Amino acid sequence: MSEPILKIRGLTAGYGDVQVLWGIDMDVMPGSITCVIGSNGAGKSTLMRTISGLVKANSGEIEFCSSSLKNAAPKDVLRAGIAHVPEGRRLFKGLSVEDNLLIGAYCRDASKHDIAKDLDHIYRIFPKLKERYKQDATTLSGGEQQMCAIGRGIMSKPKLLIIDELSLGLAPRAVELLSESLQEINKEGLAILIVEQDVYTALDLSQFGYVIETGRVAFSGPSAELIHNQEIKKAYLGI
Repeated sequence: MSEPILKIRGLTAGYGDVQVLWGIDMDVMPGSITCVIGSNGAGKSTLMRTISGLVKANSGEIEFCSSSLKNAAPKDVLRAGIAHVPEGRRLFKGLSVEDNLLIGAYCRDASKHDIAKDLDHIYRIFPKLKERYKQDATTLSGGEQQMCAIGRGIMSKPKLLIIDELSLGLAPRAVELLSESLQEINKEGLAILIVEQDVYTALDLSQFGYVIETGRVAFSGPSAELIHNQEIKKAYLGI
Protein backbone atom coordinates (compact mmCIF):
# COMPACT_ATOMS: atom_id res chain seq x y z
CA MET A 1 0.00 0.00 0.00
CA SER A 2 1.37 3.41 -0.95
CA GLU A 3 2.25 6.05 1.61
CA PRO A 4 0.23 9.29 1.86
CA ILE A 5 1.59 12.19 -0.15
CA LEU A 6 0.34 14.48 2.64
CA LYS A 7 0.27 13.33 6.25
CA ILE A 8 -1.07 15.54 9.04
CA ARG A 9 -0.88 14.47 12.67
CA GLY A 10 -2.11 16.24 15.81
CA LEU A 11 -2.27 19.62 14.09
CA THR A 12 -3.34 22.62 16.16
CA ALA A 13 -3.46 26.19 14.89
CA GLY A 14 -5.36 29.44 15.23
CA TYR A 15 -5.11 33.19 15.28
CA GLY A 16 -3.43 34.78 18.27
CA ASP A 17 -5.11 33.49 21.41
CA VAL A 18 -7.99 31.94 19.44
CA GLN A 19 -7.38 28.27 18.72
CA VAL A 20 -9.27 26.97 15.67
CA LEU A 21 -7.80 23.53 14.95
CA TRP A 22 -7.67 20.91 17.69
CA GLY A 23 -5.55 17.86 16.87
CA ILE A 24 -6.31 17.28 13.18
CA ASP A 25 -5.21 13.95 11.68
CA MET A 26 -5.49 13.61 7.91
CA ASP A 27 -3.98 11.73 4.96
CA VAL A 28 -4.07 12.51 1.25
CA MET A 29 -3.05 9.60 -0.95
CA PRO A 30 -1.10 10.02 -4.21
CA GLY A 31 -3.34 10.46 -7.25
CA SER A 32 -6.49 10.80 -5.15
CA ILE A 33 -9.20 13.42 -4.77
CA THR A 34 -9.82 14.04 -1.08
CA CYS A 35 -12.42 16.43 0.31
CA VAL A 36 -12.81 18.35 3.54
CA ILE A 37 -16.40 19.28 4.31
CA GLY A 38 -18.09 21.08 7.17
CA SER A 39 -20.17 24.11 8.00
CA ASN A 40 -19.00 27.70 7.74
CA GLY A 41 -16.55 28.47 10.56
CA ALA A 42 -15.66 24.83 11.22
CA GLY A 43 -11.97 25.45 10.51
CA LYS A 44 -11.68 24.19 6.93
CA SER A 45 -9.98 27.26 5.49
CA THR A 46 -7.72 27.59 8.52
CA LEU A 47 -6.57 24.02 7.92
CA MET A 48 -5.74 24.81 4.28
CA ARG A 49 -3.96 28.03 5.21
CA THR A 50 -1.91 26.17 7.81
CA ILE A 51 -0.86 23.55 5.25
CA SER A 52 0.14 26.37 2.89
CA GLY A 53 2.17 28.20 5.52
CA LEU A 54 -0.13 31.22 5.70
CA VAL A 55 -1.09 30.35 9.29
CA LYS A 56 1.47 29.08 11.79
CA ALA A 57 0.86 25.72 13.44
CA ASN A 58 1.00 25.65 17.22
CA SER A 59 1.76 21.93 17.42
CA GLY A 60 1.55 18.73 15.41
CA GLU A 61 3.14 17.79 12.12
CA ILE A 62 2.60 18.43 8.41
CA GLU A 63 4.57 15.98 6.28
CA PHE A 64 4.61 16.18 2.49
CA CYS A 65 6.45 13.63 0.36
CA SER A 66 8.17 12.43 3.55
CA SER A 67 9.52 15.90 4.43
CA SER A 68 8.27 18.21 7.17
CA LEU A 69 6.50 21.35 5.99
CA LYS A 70 5.33 22.51 9.41
CA ASN A 71 5.58 26.31 9.51
CA ALA A 72 7.44 26.43 6.19
CA ALA A 73 7.19 29.72 4.31
CA PRO A 74 4.43 29.79 1.66
CA LYS A 75 7.00 30.04 -1.17
CA ASP A 76 8.76 26.93 0.17
CA VAL A 77 5.44 25.06 0.37
CA LEU A 78 4.81 25.97 -3.27
CA ARG A 79 8.32 24.91 -4.29
CA ALA A 80 7.81 21.60 -2.46
CA GLY A 81 4.83 20.91 -4.73
CA ILE A 82 1.65 22.18 -3.03
CA ALA A 83 -0.39 24.79 -4.93
CA HIS A 84 -3.23 26.52 -3.07
CA VAL A 85 -6.23 27.92 -4.95
CA PRO A 86 -7.64 30.28 -2.31
CA GLU A 87 -11.25 31.02 -1.48
CA GLY A 88 -12.47 33.85 -3.68
CA ARG A 89 -10.01 33.08 -6.52
CA ARG A 90 -7.76 36.14 -5.80
CA LEU A 91 -6.91 36.92 -9.42
CA PHE A 92 -4.78 39.97 -10.25
CA LYS A 93 -6.89 42.89 -11.44
CA GLY A 94 -5.57 44.62 -14.56
CA LEU A 95 -3.70 41.53 -15.75
CA SER A 96 -4.92 39.36 -18.60
CA VAL A 97 -6.04 35.76 -18.22
CA GLU A 98 -2.76 34.61 -19.74
CA ASP A 99 -0.63 36.79 -17.46
CA ASN A 100 -2.51 35.48 -14.43
CA LEU A 101 -1.81 31.93 -15.58
CA LEU A 102 1.87 32.65 -16.20
CA ILE A 103 2.24 34.04 -12.67
CA GLY A 104 1.61 30.49 -11.49
CA ALA A 105 4.92 29.44 -13.06
CA TYR A 106 7.01 32.21 -11.50
CA CYS A 107 8.96 29.95 -9.12
CA ARG A 108 9.71 27.25 -11.68
CA ASP A 109 13.11 26.74 -13.18
CA ALA A 110 11.71 25.88 -16.61
CA SER A 111 12.35 26.88 -20.19
CA LYS A 112 10.00 29.15 -22.12
CA HIS A 113 9.18 26.15 -24.29
CA ASP A 114 8.09 24.04 -21.30
CA ILE A 115 6.00 26.86 -19.84
CA ALA A 116 4.34 27.49 -23.23
CA LYS A 117 3.59 23.76 -23.49
CA ASP A 118 1.98 23.77 -20.03
CA LEU A 119 -0.02 26.89 -20.91
CA ASP A 120 -1.39 25.12 -23.98
CA HIS A 121 -2.33 22.21 -21.72
CA ILE A 122 -4.35 24.57 -19.49
CA TYR A 123 -6.11 25.94 -22.57
CA ARG A 124 -7.02 22.40 -23.62
CA ILE A 125 -8.53 21.71 -20.19
CA PHE A 126 -10.28 25.10 -20.04
CA PRO A 127 -10.98 26.21 -23.65
CA LYS A 128 -12.96 29.23 -22.37
CA LEU A 129 -9.68 30.65 -21.05
CA LYS A 130 -8.12 30.37 -24.51
CA GLU A 131 -11.03 32.34 -25.97
CA ARG A 132 -10.48 35.11 -23.39
CA TYR A 133 -6.71 34.97 -22.92
CA LYS A 134 -6.26 38.75 -23.46
CA GLN A 135 -9.19 39.73 -21.24
CA ASP A 136 -8.72 41.18 -17.72
CA ALA A 137 -9.09 38.05 -15.61
CA THR A 138 -11.20 39.82 -12.98
CA THR A 139 -13.88 40.61 -15.59
CA LEU A 140 -14.57 36.93 -16.31
CA SER A 141 -17.65 35.16 -15.01
CA GLY A 142 -17.34 33.47 -11.63
CA GLY A 143 -16.88 30.03 -13.15
CA GLU A 144 -14.27 31.29 -15.60
CA GLN A 145 -12.40 33.04 -12.79
CA GLN A 146 -12.29 29.76 -10.89
CA MET A 147 -10.94 28.05 -14.03
CA CYS A 148 -8.22 30.70 -14.22
CA ALA A 149 -7.33 30.32 -10.53
CA ILE A 150 -7.13 26.53 -10.87
CA GLY A 151 -5.09 26.89 -14.07
CA ARG A 152 -2.71 29.27 -12.30
CA GLY A 153 -2.20 26.66 -9.59
CA ILE A 154 -1.54 23.90 -12.13
CA MET A 155 1.04 26.09 -13.89
CA SER A 156 3.30 25.65 -10.87
CA LYS A 157 3.46 21.91 -11.72
CA PRO A 158 2.32 20.82 -8.25
CA LYS A 159 2.13 17.32 -6.82
CA LEU A 160 -0.91 18.38 -4.75
CA LEU A 161 -3.52 20.97 -5.70
CA ILE A 162 -5.57 22.45 -2.84
CA ILE A 163 -8.83 24.17 -3.79
CA ASP A 164 -10.64 26.17 -1.11
CA GLU A 165 -14.42 26.45 -1.72
CA LEU A 166 -14.61 25.24 -5.32
CA SER A 167 -18.31 26.05 -5.82
CA LEU A 168 -18.63 29.27 -3.80
CA GLY A 169 -20.95 31.69 -5.59
CA LEU A 170 -21.08 29.65 -8.78
CA ALA A 171 -24.03 28.44 -10.84
CA PRO A 172 -24.69 24.68 -10.81
CA ARG A 173 -23.63 24.30 -14.46
CA ALA A 174 -20.30 26.02 -13.75
CA VAL A 175 -19.69 23.68 -10.81
CA GLU A 176 -20.50 20.69 -13.02
CA LEU A 177 -17.99 21.81 -15.68
CA LEU A 178 -15.31 22.46 -13.08
CA SER A 179 -15.89 19.05 -11.50
CA GLU A 180 -15.51 17.35 -14.88
CA SER A 181 -12.28 19.24 -15.52
CA LEU A 182 -10.87 18.32 -12.12
CA GLN A 183 -11.61 14.65 -12.75
CA GLU A 184 -9.73 14.94 -16.04
CA ILE A 185 -6.78 16.61 -14.28
CA ASN A 186 -6.81 13.95 -11.56
CA LYS A 187 -6.67 11.16 -14.15
CA GLU A 188 -3.31 12.60 -15.20
CA GLY A 189 -2.03 11.75 -11.71
CA LEU A 190 -2.37 15.02 -9.80
CA ALA A 191 -3.58 14.63 -6.21
CA ILE A 192 -6.33 17.12 -5.29
CA LEU A 193 -7.59 18.29 -1.90
CA ILE A 194 -10.93 20.12 -2.03
CA VAL A 195 -12.52 22.17 0.73
CA GLU A 196 -16.23 22.55 0.14
CA GLN A 197 -19.47 23.47 1.89
CA ASP A 198 -21.54 21.76 -0.82
CA VAL A 199 -21.46 18.25 0.62
CA TYR A 200 -22.98 16.53 -2.41
CA THR A 201 -20.47 18.12 -4.81
CA ALA A 202 -17.52 17.28 -2.57
CA LEU A 203 -18.45 13.67 -1.89
CA ASP A 204 -19.48 13.01 -5.48
CA LEU A 205 -16.15 14.32 -6.78
CA SER A 206 -13.80 12.73 -4.22
CA GLN A 207 -12.78 9.23 -3.22
CA PHE A 208 -12.17 9.98 0.46
CA GLY A 209 -13.57 12.62 2.77
CA TYR A 210 -13.13 14.30 6.14
CA VAL A 211 -15.89 16.11 8.02
CA ILE A 212 -14.64 18.87 10.31
CA GLU A 213 -16.73 20.23 13.17
CA THR A 214 -15.41 22.99 15.46
CA GLY A 215 -11.83 22.35 14.44
CA ARG A 216 -11.88 18.59 14.90
CA VAL A 217 -12.35 15.66 12.52
CA ALA A 218 -15.83 14.35 13.33
CA PHE A 219 -16.05 11.72 10.56
CA SER A 220 -13.75 10.33 7.89
CA GLY A 221 -13.95 7.55 5.36
CA PRO A 222 -14.58 6.68 1.72
CA SER A 223 -16.81 9.34 0.16
CA ALA A 224 -19.26 6.70 -1.10
CA GLU A 225 -19.85 5.68 2.52
CA LEU A 226 -19.95 9.19 3.99
CA ILE A 227 -22.70 10.29 1.61
CA HIS A 228 -24.95 7.57 3.12
CA ASN A 229 -24.01 8.35 6.73
CA GLN A 230 -27.23 9.23 8.57
CA GLU A 231 -25.60 11.81 10.86
CA ILE A 232 -24.04 13.60 7.90
CA LYS A 233 -27.34 13.51 6.01
CA LYS A 234 -29.13 15.04 8.98
CA ALA A 235 -26.51 17.70 9.75
CA TYR A 236 -25.54 18.79 6.23
CA LEU A 237 -28.17 17.59 3.79
CA GLY A 238 -31.32 18.26 5.75
CA ILE A 239 -32.44 14.64 5.42
